[in-house]
Amino acid sequence: MAKLEKQLVTLARKGGGGFKTVSDRSKIASRFAGRLARLNIQIRDVKHINTRHLEQYMKSRLDENISLRTLQNEMSALRNILTTAGRSKLADPNHDRLSNQALGIAGAKRDGAKAAISDQKLNEIIHFAMSKDQGVAIAIQLARYLGLRTEEAVQSVKSLKTWRQSIINHHQRVRVVFGTKGGRPRDTTILNKEKVLAIVNQAIRYCDENHGRLIDKPSLHKAIERYRNIVRDGGMTGKNAPHSLRYAYARDAVNFHLANGMSQKEAEALVSMDLGHGDGRGHYVARVYNQPD
Repeated sequence: MAKLEKQLVTLARKGGGGFKTVSDRSKIASRFAGRLARLNIQIRDVKHINTRHLEQYMKSRLDENISLRTLQNEMSALRNILTTAGRSKLADPNHDRLSNQALGIAGAKRDGAKAAISDQKLNEIIHFAMSKDQGVAIAIQLARYLGLRTEEAVQSVKSLKTWRQSIINHHQRVRVVFGTKGGRPRDTTILNKEKVLAIVNQAIRYCDENHGRLIDKPSLHKAIERYRNIVRDGGMTGKNAPHSLRYAYARDAVNFHLANGMSQKEAEALVSMDLGHGDGRGHYVARVYNQPD
């Protein structure tokens, strides 16, 4: 089975997407291969995977009471892997036996499972992170006040001086280029110029003193791993997981745009773009990021 797992993980890495997407897909590939072995399904090549194998895998996961949303994500990852392997018929989301509906994993809501982190909790996390790694503490603040994803915050070192110049020149937005989902650059609104400028200046000084890195690790993978380990140890789990930083930014950004004369729908569309979702997903921001407390 080791051969199948290696093949699936290689395909998972070739499927495109950001660091976290590829990482999660690779884990699902390994889990799928391991589960087939436990189910006594003896195959050694992706070309031998058939409908029954996928059905059995999903049934075994359902029997473990895994959430529907998680299983939908797993099936999406497996479809990506199968498509990359040239098994497009098996990967068809409308397959009569392998659609989400047919597998019994349809119908999960996409409403947010997290909440906007409170200022008190944020300060506790920053204080903890400072005691472990100042660079991680700075990255947390950049994520909170610019609405950055984890990988964007870790890779922000490449854009810090450009962002500082934009703020000094009184621009309303900074361009996020590195670590974005799908490699799509975006412009994100600066909600508090003084605070963001202070954090950016702190980050630049820190990087200048630490080998030009915000998190001083030899690779991006190791830097992200250190960031995640520290924030988790500091209490960023459950509703306060790292994504709660973006929820807090989204809440503040909607209020910021409303205060500047935008309608509710315009504000939500702008925040969708600030977060990198595109202007057509304002309803998603309203439903997921800005749920009532």
